[in-house]
Amino acid sequence: MINQDSIVALATPSGAGAIAVIRVSGEDAIAIGAKVFRSVKGKDLEKQKSHTLHLGHIVDGPKILDEVLFSIFKGPNSYTGENTVEISCHGSTFIQQQIIQLLLRNGCRMANAGEFTLRAFLNGKLDLSQAEAVADLISSDNEASHQIAMQQMRGGFSNEIAQLRSELLNFASLIELELDFAEEDVEFADRTQFHELLNRIEFVLKRLIDSFAVGNVIKNGIPVAIVGEPNVGKSTLLNALLNEERAIVSEIAGTTRDTIEDELVIGGIGFRFIDTAGIRETEDVVESIGIKKTFEKIAQAQVVVYLIDNGQLIMDNGRISEIKIEIEKIKNQFPLKPLIIIGNKVDKLETAQIENLKSEIPDILLISAKQKIGVEDLKTTLLSFVNTGALRNNETIVTNTRHYDSLLKALEEIRKVKFGLESNLSSDLMAIDIKEALYHFGMITGQVTNDELLGNIFANFCIGK
Repeated sequence: MINQDSIVALATPSGAGAIAVIRVSGEDAIAIGAKVFRSVKGKDLEKQKSHTLHLGHIVDGPKILDEVLFSIFKGPNSYTGENTVEISCHGSTFIQQQIIQLLLRNGCRMANAGEFTLRAFLNGKLDLSQAEAVADLISSDNEASHQIAMQQMRGGFSNEIAQLRSELLNFASLIELELDFAEEDVEFADRTQFHELLNRIEFVLKRLIDSFAVGNVIKNGIPVAIVGEPNVGKSTLLNALLNEERAIVSEIAGTTRDTIEDELVIGGIGFRFIDTAGIRETEDVVESIGIKKTFEKIAQAQVVVYLIDNGQLIMDNGRISEIKIEIEKIKNQFPLKPLIIIGNKVDKLETAQIENLKSEIPDILLISAKQKIGVEDLKTTLLSFVNTGALRNNETIVTNTRHYDSLLKALEEIRKVKFGLESNLSSDLMAIDIKEALYHFGMITGQVTNDELLGNIFANFCIGK
């Protein structure tokens, strides 16, 4: 499946900049580069050592296009495992296109999305899960997602899976050997050791599967729905969290008629805050649609922030009972979602009123969104809902849905093998389930793959990587 032709693409973001990097990979990459590069010291590029830099000019016949730095990486000691060159030129879009077109005329073709990394995978420079981590690293926009992507790209996840697969494969070989000597009724695989291995594999798989709950939200951002009655300060709170006027704020109840979303990084973790329409009985058709969307967003959120106007509660003591009923409704409807109850406009309360509120609603967090009082406490509370212990301990965290699916299937097969071992099933039946488990392990790292899978994965990469 590995193409032998040379591919070219812009490796830096498109558009004008100080410099741009144009990457070429393939068996003839250095030879093609030598056709268009003229060294200031008259060097022959094809005779230069790997991992060296050379100053010169890109030329199209007698015409000089740009002064550049030319990098040489000889295979297999390159990112793709092939001969690779990188041309660092000035960042004019005109210069970029002129050089790329020149390389195309001299034997290159434009690279497909992710084709450089695909070649790295096919040439054994990294496995499939590491290749996917490259895309995650490029798209990481906070410290946590960056840390996870780096850990996976360095092979932490791959190594765990490879170790389990290797040990299981050794026992699978012994089971297969027993089948060859079935008539002699001998056992080459120690059943006690095999049972211990299955227990260990099951434990590791469960840990990796459980980590997906944390990894998925860290990778995509933790959605937080800000809900409550109209005019309690939801939009003001969103603006205070983001430190900008993101949502329209007015004294008119029902100003927010649709959901407004924005992102904020807290302690290296990405949070997606969703300002929703106020929940109340209304005959306004548009506002009713917004309220319907509010409940949809609550269902999608990982954390729910329920905002209360302290001033309204103080003016009407009966409102506290009504609010407590609403809080219980949300807890009953979404029992698994963390619920943060916030009393807004604390700056308008006296000490005795604050103590009364805390006694009525013990877990309430008192803030003033407008004055930005207590906003940092809210951020700390939000961060407490994220299990960052795995990050601090550099444990493997699964973030990829494809990996998660394969781990679930592998665990199912391991449990079948374990059941067969405990039920004294014949070796030939256990061998079938062992092969299935090995297959799903191989799907994660790319030891088992197909063209359609690779196409789907690398189509999500940017051109030039």
